[in-house]
Amino acid sequence: MKTLIEKIGLLATPLGSHPHRGAEQGQIAEVADACVLIEEDRILYAGPRAGCPEGKADRVIDAGGRLVTPGLVDAHTHLVFGGWRQHEVPLKLQGAGYLDILRAGGGILSTVRSTREAGEEELYRKSAAILDGMLALGVTSCEAKSGYGLDLETECKQLRVIRRLQETHPVDLVPTFLGAHAVPEEYKEHPDDYVNLLVERMIPAVAEEGLAKFCDVFCETGVFDPDQSRRVLEAGKAHGLIPKIHADEIDAIGGAELAGEVHAISAEHLIATDERGMQAMAEAGVIACLLPQTSFYLGKTYAPARRMIELSIPVAIASDFNPGSCPSYNLQLAMNLGLLRYKMQPAEVLSAVTINAACAIGLEGEVGSLEAGKKADLVIWDAPDLDMLLYRFGQNLAGTILKAGKEITR
Repeated sequence: MKTLIEKIGLLATPLGSHPHRGAEQGQIAEVADACVLIEEDRILYAGPRAGCPEGKADRVIDAGGRLVTPGLVDAHTHLVFGGWRQHEVPLKLQGAGYLDILRAGGGILSTVRSTREAGEEELYRKSAAILDGMLALGVTSCEAKSGYGLDLETECKQLRVIRRLQETHPVDLVPTFLGAHAVPEEYKEHPDDYVNLLVERMIPAVAEEGLAKFCDVFCETGVFDPDQSRRVLEAGKAHGLIPKIHADEIDAIGGAELAGEVHAISAEHLIATDERGMQAMAEAGVIACLLPQTSFYLGKTYAPARRMIELSIPVAIASDFNPGSCPSYNLQLAMNLGLLRYKMQPAEVLSAVTINAACAIGLEGEVGSLEAGKKADLVIWDAPDLDMLLYRFGQNLAGTILKAGKEITR
């Protein structure tokens, strides 16, 4: 079956299947009076209407002069969890910080208790409904982390839910093992013993069952130090899991440098990262996965995105959807913040939520740009151009969404 999307006012897409860095981050193809021809779930042609291959399409979609971009890719989410944490908001308003709440047994540890108690079916239904909402906002692929079990049974339960969602939901999911998200209460006085458990039992078991593609660690004050984090990531690499790292969210304790050392595919958060850390990332080709909604929600400073682009670090933008520090999966809002707070240009933001995000989760050969051979994931926006898309905020501007060539009903 062939589908023709015609009367596209502006087609905007990065090109290629590699991370876009430096000046290239802002270099995208912008084609007026364009069309896209799709066969089954793949793009046959995307470009000027005059160059479209001849032949009758089985279905024609009128874009009505609107903007068309690749489907959005959310490269950092904590999708599967039990409960919520709305009760922490008054504590935050009274001045309690992230680590204060964690030390008091709240934060991640509160969600761990809820996730351990939740059944797999309950977690599946909740996560599927969230994915429905993400898809309606134009997100067609995303990463999903575990990290709310902190024991082998529950971590695997989360990862099996992610695998089941990948098998049943239209959104493409990529699983990340984040057993090193926090030190569980039962190991509070012996954190190195928990690292031993991760390295000796949990990572091998996750890898043997094929439950994850990536291994992540929260390298931060009061959580895992660089030496502990290195052990986790090297163990993951030894078992075929590609390293990622939560780095320098609160303090610059060496997480960005460690990302460069272990050649992590991405380092994430980076609110507090310094010049030394950014240089290490630039030299190793690490993608910076930035999470502006978290800065917004917590009232924190924003990661130095402009400096990273100057240093030729590829910048991705993601939602960081989670029940504590960012209870929003609205990647469109993250894009607005990329413009308004990171001072990124609209084309740079588009690259950040398409090709660079795809590269950060290993999907660059399939998605992230509108080119022949790639999966037909795209959004027809209720906007004429990128400027309007990034200018407006607070409402869903995704008009028509195609996932693998199929039109999604909102």
